[in-house]
Amino acid sequence: MTELRKIIIDGREIEVDPAMTLIQACEQAGIEVPRFCYHERLSIAGNCRMCLVEVVGGPPKPAASCAMQVKDLRPGPNGEPSVIKTNSPMVKKAREGVMEFLLINHPLDCPICDQGGECDLQDQAMAYGVDFSRYREPKRASEDLDLGPLVATTMTRCISCTRCVRFTTEVAGITQMGQTGRGEDSEITSYLNTTLDSNLQGNIIDLCPVGALTSKPYAFTARPWELTKTETIDVMDALGSSIRVDTKGREVKRIVPRNHDGVNEEWISDKTRFIWDGLRRQRLDTPYIRENGKLRKASWGEALTAAAAAMKGKRVLGLVGDLAPVEAAFSLKQLIEGMGGSAECRVDGARLPAGNRSAYVGTAKIADIDSAKVILLVGTNPRNEAPVLNARIRRAWAAGARVGLIGPKVDLTYDYHHFGTDRQALTDLVAKVEAKDNTVVIVGQGALNEADGEAVLSQVMRYTEGAGAKLLVLHTAASRVGALDVGAVTEGGLAALDGAEVVYNLGADEVDIAPGATVIYQGSHGDRGAHRADIILPAATYTEENGLFVNTEGRPQLAFRAGFAPGEAKENWAILRALSAELGATQGWDTLAGLRQALVAAHPHLAGIDAVPENDWQPLPVSAPGKADFRHAIRDFYLTNPIARASGLMAELSAMAKARGEAPMAAE
Repeated sequence: MTELRKIIIDGREIEVDPAMTLIQACEQAGIEVPRFCYHERLSIAGNCRMCLVEVVGGPPKPAASCAMQVKDLRPGPNGEPSVIKTNSPMVKKAREGVMEFLLINHPLDCPICDQGGECDLQDQAMAYGVDFSRYREPKRASEDLDLGPLVATTMTRCISCTRCVRFTTEVAGITQMGQTGRGEDSEITSYLNTTLDSNLQGNIIDLCPVGALTSKPYAFTARPWELTKTETIDVMDALGSSIRVDTKGREVKRIVPRNHDGVNEEWISDKTRFIWDGLRRQRLDTPYIRENGKLRKASWGEALTAAAAAMKGKRVLGLVGDLAPVEAAFSLKQLIEGMGGSAECRVDGARLPAGNRSAYVGTAKIADIDSAKVILLVGTNPRNEAPVLNARIRRAWAAGARVGLIGPKVDLTYDYHHFGTDRQALTDLVAKVEAKDNTVVIVGQGALNEADGEAVLSQVMRYTEGAGAKLLVLHTAASRVGALDVGAVTEGGLAALDGAEVVYNLGADEVDIAPGATVIYQGSHGDRGAHRADIILPAATYTEENGLFVNTEGRPQLAFRAGFAPGEAKENWAILRALSAELGATQGWDTLAGLRQALVAAHPHLAGIDAVPENDWQPLPVSAPGKADFRHAIRDFYLTNPIARASGLMAELSAMAKARGEAPMAAE
């Protein structure tokens, strides 16, 4: 363990790790140091000079606190702790000088700049700026970049902090941004003026400390102080990223990340950030009943009566879609099993065994990737299935971890050893497994949703056991782990559709239901599920109701309502509660709190909000998989659920990604 070192900051003595930088030591002491280029999750650039501090006994000039470590400080003449001052006259004068230089070329755009009200430059100009300028020369102007439909650029405002360059290079793993020129001619640019090819690019909007990079879809729609901010959870993938939903009136205006070190740190994917235009398009806002082949609007009473009449005395199968909260899955299961039917949540055909949490969740936490020395990916493309998780794997690789892949070759933004594309490559690797330190095995749904999925999972678990590793099952659906936890599974999986007379579809839009069965669809958007439905019950989305979601590592998290559902749409649990009364099997709760009490009584681990339960290791009996190649679970990152398919922006991004993949390379 490293021996701590005493230093004195502004008269306060603290003990810190010698490897810390001075800016980190100041933060530990509770002293705020202004900065523009420094960011704790990026490499140190040391080029804005705003974080200057005075080192007593050091050189007679201020030092950049982001680039100097505590171990570089000299002790006093008699071994006294080193002394740092962050508010001395020297420091104040130096910071005022830096601010004056930054504002020489910065335009007076604040009234029309989207960063206004949450701008680091504004805040620090209030503290260190002056109300006049000594410079009479014309301000420098720069050409704006075209980075694509997500990030708007106004490069005249850029202060060359290079945060965007460091993020895209180090975290997103693309090398399309850089800085050219020197002095007044220096500018941030993209390689050959290309648009950014990354599904994490929206994070540079948050990183930019000025208004040089802003959100194109959000441009000029609201000011920060007009927005109602709700802290909630993302459901676009199974990672369960912490987000904040900002609403103005009844409309979601933007989605931004919240920091959660154990899950998403402070990054989110572009789908998570820009999905919000899909929340208000193609919405179901009133019940419908199909008569003579056509859907007609109906009242809630009429629709619920029709649904109850269709279900009574029939073989009913409930399908739990990818975006359903745990409460809705639990309520649906309780309702349908009370009628002698069953519920199924594995709507992609994944062969995940119910009741064995070590098999459908695994034993690893997302944070275990940070310290991993070996990472094995089986049948997954984390760059599409969980982009933020992929960035974490990339960081582990950059720190020296070795990555192996079994499955189709793809660009993961880091180097890996490719063992092969088929099941044989997996069985060969299992046959020669040996114990390794700090190994994490990540298996994707592409490996598990074929007919031999359980055999593949048994081989993966055998390898995990032999290597002394931890297993992480990477899901693609936000609702899947929670629905498996409450036991919403049917013998035979989706094969049960063939024998069902009535299918109660709770937002499962990726399932083909054969003609013959009566389909009751409860969902939010007019997607495939609604097209096949005989009765439609309009429901709320994840931003319009309180709900519980369990992420891919098994961590229960709460999503909170940011706005209200449109028209007559209701919360999912409330629809099922009303239907139970129509069926004469009234459920034993009238409120969401009552439902959660019943849920926690049946499944106590769901009460541990934001805690990852330990799962007992229960390896599956080993069986031999087939010979086929693995296939990826997600073919189009931008169009994976009904909200995404309703989004015009996601359709544009999908078309751009497809065109980029088909673009021929120039020969000259």
